[in-house]
Amino acid sequence: MPEIKERLGITEFYDVIFDGKPITLNQELLDRVQKSFDFLKDFSKNKVIYGVNTGFGPMAQYKIKDSETVQLQYNLIRSHASGTGNPIPPKYVRAAMLARLNTLSLGNSGVHISVISVMSTLLNKDIIPLIYEHGGVGASGDLVQLAHLALVLIGEGEVFYKGERKPTKEVFELEGIRPISVELREGLGLINGTSVMTGIGIVNTIYTRRLLEWVICCSSAINEIVEAYDDHLSFDLNQTKKHLGQREIARSMRSHLKDSSLTRKREHHLYTDNNGVSVFEEKVQEYYSIRCVPQILGPVLDTLNQVERILIEEVNSANDNPIVNVEKQHVYHGGNFHGDYVSLEMDKLKIVVTKMSMLAERQLNYLLNSKLNDILPPFVNLGILGLNFGMQGVQFTATSTTAENQMLSNPMYVHSIPNNNDNQDIVSMGTNAALITKKVIENAFEIVAIEMITVVQAMEYLNVKDKVSSKTKKMYDAVRKIVPPFKKDEVMYPYVNEVKNYIINHQNKKS
Repeated sequence: MPEIKERLGITEFYDVIFDGKPITLNQELLDRVQKSFDFLKDFSKNKVIYGVNTGFGPMAQYKIKDSETVQLQYNLIRSHASGTGNPIPPKYVRAAMLARLNTLSLGNSGVHISVISVMSTLLNKDIIPLIYEHGGVGASGDLVQLAHLALVLIGEGEVFYKGERKPTKEVFELEGIRPISVELREGLGLINGTSVMTGIGIVNTIYTRRLLEWVICCSSAINEIVEAYDDHLSFDLNQTKKHLGQREIARSMRSHLKDSSLTRKREHHLYTDNNGVSVFEEKVQEYYSIRCVPQILGPVLDTLNQVERILIEEVNSANDNPIVNVEKQHVYHGGNFHGDYVSLEMDKLKIVVTKMSMLAERQLNYLLNSKLNDILPPFVNLGILGLNFGMQGVQFTATSTTAENQMLSNPMYVHSIPNNNDNQDIVSMGTNAALITKKVIENAFEIVAIEMITVVQAMEYLNVKDKVSSKTKKMYDAVRKIVPPFKKDEVMYPYVNEVKNYIINHQNKKS
């Protein structure tokens, strides 16, 4: 059972978001939150504290009467719950909730302890607030999206409960949940922050790592199919480059292929007596999509590790405004809610995911083009050429989806638009960046699913399923449980979707 503590990592997010493990709040955390609230309540008397006794944004110049400060918080939540578009899927909302719960638990926000209690209850009971994709500019954080979360915490809005969309009030009554106590700055404390973009971003990194493992698997299998020379994966060659990612990808592929009987040693074929040969019948070196995989996926891995590090730093940071410091008995006003760190990392992540899409699409094209590979029929067609089409139809889908990813990879980070009466004159668009990255990752799984089906069909044609490595055979068996060998033309979309769902939901164990 994960415990909310000083620092959450990817493991804790995975346990709660993917495995559904309940969370606990230790007494030290509860005491810290209570002390923060008590201090801010006392400190704010006879002082001007933004968002406690002032208006918000460009209306911060207006002092709020003591009798209206609680209504101020309700007004903020209700007015900013203005999202549109598609609902954000529950897994990503849960991640956002966990991220918000963690940052509010640091004791830098001055919120009432009921906020922590109710939010943890919703997570443990799998009651998911309705939050829409559109609305966040990522400057005062995810104001609009987090307002939808706050709306649920005050007992209003809508939630997803046992697979159905229901009014929050109805679900709270069923489960015996009392709304949070709004007493000081609970509205602002909830909606000022980067937790939605960060939560989505963390789920994105988890899926990207899973995608990378499948791309390594497919790349290794293609090396077997074409009986590639293995020196491009060798320790000695890759050690001459200093990049850790490249070295790790090469190591992983060597591990994947260690019991294959298909990859070849160059010294057994080309480093022998070749006197008198003027033209070699087979390629001396493979195409780049086969030979340069460590150099292509190495930057992907290094970037993914960096993105993950930044997101974990963000989720364990105080990211609202103002910041309460109980130890120094002071309140600081600033801009910790600004989402530039997350926005930039999401743009970087979607770029490397798109590069993986491009690699998969090129490897797929290599397998489908008989003039390139010289060992397979056109489109890996196991039927009658001309009458049957093999994998021809699904290549269009892979090509189209790759093109969409290339377009979506334009950076969001540099698309600031001033708003909020120019109070927010430069913004991060971090939530947009995270959601577009989510789409790019989903697209990439489709492309890799098509490649995997093609790899398995190629193994079928070449009759090498008993010669490939044990890890490739495991992939073969998994795909064959979904897609039977086919010679006659089949309706492909159910197979592609089923394989996509399989690889999204199953981790290919790291080599």
